[in-house]
Amino acid sequence: MSEENKEELIEIQEESEKDEGIKISNDVIAVIAGVAVSEVKGVSGMAGGFAGGITEVFSGKKNLAKGIKVDATDTNAKIDVNIIVKYGTRIPDIAFEIQNKVKKAVEDMTGLKVEEVNVHVQGVDTDSDNETPEQETTNE
Repeated sequence: MSEENKEELIEIQEESEKDEGIKISNDVIAVIAGVAVSEVKGVSGMAGGFAGGITEVFSGKKNLAKGIKVDATDTNAKIDVNIIVKYGTRIPDIAFEIQNKVKKAVEDMTGLKVEEVNVHVQGVDTDSDNETPEQETTNE
Protein backbone atom coordinates (compact mmCIF):
# COMPACT_ATOMS: atom_id res chain seq x y z
CA MET A 1 0.00 0.00 0.00
CA SER A 2 1.44 3.35 -1.01
CA GLU A 3 1.96 6.22 1.43
CA GLU A 4 -0.74 8.25 -0.36
CA ASN A 5 -3.33 5.46 0.03
CA LYS A 6 -2.52 5.14 3.75
CA GLU A 7 -3.13 8.87 4.28
CA GLU A 8 -6.49 8.67 2.45
CA LEU A 9 -7.52 5.68 4.56
CA ILE A 10 -6.64 7.53 7.78
CA GLU A 11 -8.66 10.57 6.67
CA ILE A 12 -11.69 8.39 5.90
CA GLN A 13 -11.47 6.72 9.32
CA GLU A 14 -11.23 10.06 11.10
CA GLU A 15 -14.30 11.39 9.25
CA SER A 16 -16.35 8.28 10.04
CA GLU A 17 -15.41 8.49 13.73
CA LYS A 18 -16.61 12.11 13.85
CA ASP A 19 -19.96 11.17 12.31
CA GLU A 20 -20.62 8.23 14.67
CA GLY A 21 -20.75 10.25 17.89
CA ILE A 22 -22.31 9.03 21.11
CA LYS A 23 -25.89 7.84 21.30
CA ILE A 24 -27.43 8.21 24.75
CA SER A 25 -30.32 5.89 25.52
CA ASN A 26 -33.72 7.38 26.32
CA ASP A 27 -33.69 5.30 29.52
CA VAL A 28 -30.52 7.04 30.68
CA ILE A 29 -32.05 10.45 30.04
CA ALA A 30 -35.19 9.36 31.92
CA VAL A 31 -33.12 8.33 34.96
CA ILE A 32 -31.29 11.68 34.96
CA ALA A 33 -34.64 13.49 34.79
CA GLY A 34 -36.07 11.23 37.53
CA VAL A 35 -33.26 12.07 39.92
CA ALA A 36 -33.77 15.79 39.24
CA VAL A 37 -37.52 15.50 39.90
CA SER A 38 -36.95 13.60 43.15
CA GLU A 39 -35.01 16.61 44.49
CA VAL A 40 -38.03 18.94 44.17
CA LYS A 41 -39.96 19.54 47.40
CA GLY A 42 -43.68 19.03 47.08
CA VAL A 43 -43.47 16.03 44.76
CA SER A 44 -45.05 13.06 46.52
CA GLY A 45 -44.12 10.54 43.86
CA MET A 46 -44.04 9.66 40.20
CA ALA A 47 -47.09 8.43 38.35
CA GLY A 48 -46.04 5.48 36.27
CA GLY A 49 -47.84 2.76 34.43
CA PHE A 50 -48.80 -0.66 35.69
CA ALA A 51 -45.70 -2.29 34.20
CA GLY A 52 -43.37 0.07 36.07
CA GLY A 53 -44.98 -0.79 39.40
CA ILE A 54 -44.68 -4.53 38.76
CA THR A 55 -41.02 -4.13 37.84
CA GLU A 56 -40.35 -2.34 41.14
CA VAL A 57 -42.06 -5.09 43.14
CA PHE A 58 -40.12 -7.95 41.52
CA SER A 59 -36.72 -6.28 41.31
CA GLY A 60 -36.87 -4.64 44.73
CA LYS A 61 -35.27 -1.53 43.26
CA LYS A 62 -36.75 1.92 42.93
CA ASN A 63 -37.35 2.72 39.26
CA LEU A 64 -35.93 6.24 38.82
CA ALA A 65 -37.33 6.47 35.28
CA LYS A 66 -40.90 5.76 36.45
CA GLY A 67 -43.37 8.31 35.11
CA ILE A 68 -40.94 9.86 32.63
CA LYS A 69 -41.18 9.64 28.85
CA VAL A 70 -38.27 10.80 26.70
CA ASP A 71 -38.25 11.52 22.99
CA ALA A 72 -34.64 12.21 22.01
CA THR A 73 -32.90 12.79 18.69
CA ASP A 74 -29.16 13.19 18.10
CA THR A 75 -29.14 16.77 19.40
CA ASN A 76 -32.50 17.47 21.09
CA ALA A 77 -34.76 15.98 23.75
CA LYS A 78 -38.40 16.35 24.73
CA ILE A 79 -39.32 15.09 28.18
CA ASP A 80 -42.73 14.37 29.75
CA VAL A 81 -42.88 14.05 33.54
CA ASN A 82 -45.91 12.55 35.32
CA ILE A 83 -46.04 13.43 39.01
CA ILE A 84 -48.20 13.23 42.11
CA VAL A 85 -48.02 16.35 44.27
CA LYS A 86 -48.39 16.68 48.03
CA TYR A 87 -51.60 18.29 49.23
CA GLY A 88 -51.20 21.97 50.03
CA THR A 89 -48.31 22.70 47.69
CA ARG A 90 -48.54 25.27 44.91
CA ILE A 91 -48.61 23.31 41.64
CA PRO A 92 -47.35 26.06 39.28
CA ASP A 93 -44.28 26.59 41.48
CA ILE A 94 -43.50 22.87 41.58
CA ALA A 95 -43.95 22.52 37.80
CA PHE A 96 -41.64 25.49 37.13
CA GLU A 97 -38.95 24.11 39.45
CA ILE A 98 -39.20 20.65 37.84
CA GLN A 99 -38.83 22.16 34.37
CA ASN A 100 -35.71 24.10 35.37
CA LYS A 101 -34.03 21.24 37.28
CA VAL A 102 -34.72 18.61 34.61
CA LYS A 103 -33.55 20.89 31.79
CA LYS A 104 -30.34 21.82 33.60
CA ALA A 105 -29.51 18.26 34.68
CA VAL A 106 -30.11 16.68 31.27
CA GLU A 107 -28.28 19.41 29.34
CA ASP A 108 -25.31 19.38 31.74
CA MET A 109 -24.91 15.61 31.78
CA THR A 110 -25.71 14.70 28.16
CA GLY A 111 -24.98 17.78 26.08
CA LEU A 112 -28.40 17.50 24.44
CA LYS A 113 -30.58 20.58 24.04
CA VAL A 114 -33.82 20.11 25.98
CA GLU A 115 -36.60 21.65 23.91
CA GLU A 116 -39.53 20.79 26.19
CA VAL A 117 -40.18 19.60 29.70
CA ASN A 118 -43.90 18.93 30.05
CA VAL A 119 -45.15 18.38 33.59
CA HIS A 120 -48.37 16.39 33.97
CA VAL A 121 -49.94 16.33 37.43
CA GLN A 122 -51.64 12.94 37.71
CA GLY A 123 -52.85 13.22 41.28
CA VAL A 124 -52.68 14.79 44.72
CA ASP A 125 -51.42 12.89 47.76
CA THR A 126 -53.86 13.62 50.59
CA ASP A 127 -52.24 11.20 53.04
CA SER A 128 -52.96 12.26 56.63
CA ASP A 129 -49.20 12.32 57.41
CA ASN A 130 -48.75 15.30 55.09
CA GLU A 131 -51.61 17.39 56.47
CA THR A 132 -51.27 19.67 59.46
CA PRO A 133 -53.32 18.38 62.38
CA GLU A 134 -56.26 20.54 63.34
CA GLN A 135 -56.59 21.47 66.99
CA GLU A 136 -59.78 20.32 68.60
CA THR A 137 -61.81 22.85 70.55
CA THR A 138 -63.89 21.80 73.50
CA ASN A 139 -66.83 23.66 74.98
CA GLU A 140 -67.03 23.64 78.75
